[in-house]
Amino acid sequence: MNDFQKNMFEQIQSKSNISAEEIIKVANSVQNADFTDEATVRSLVRQLANMANKPISPEKEDKLVQSITKNKMPKDISTLGQLFKK
Repeated sequence: MNDFQKNMFEQIQSKSNISAEEIIKVANSVQNADFTDEATVRSLVRQLANMANKPISPEKEDKLVQSITKNKMPKDISTLGQLFKK
């Protein structure tokens, strides 16, 4: 792992308490996932919320699932962060 990747994982872990190993495990599990399938996306959103130990309201979950399944995801990390804060 290069310094950039290590720094990125450290920042994620400090803000979410999700380890690099957990992130990699989830990333590997969704490599071939169908992000147009609502059940798949909903399961992933719930899994990530549980991993981060952050409750997610049904409204926020619905908004995230709709954005992902309709391929209307933000193009950068700051916009994605704003979506999670709403």
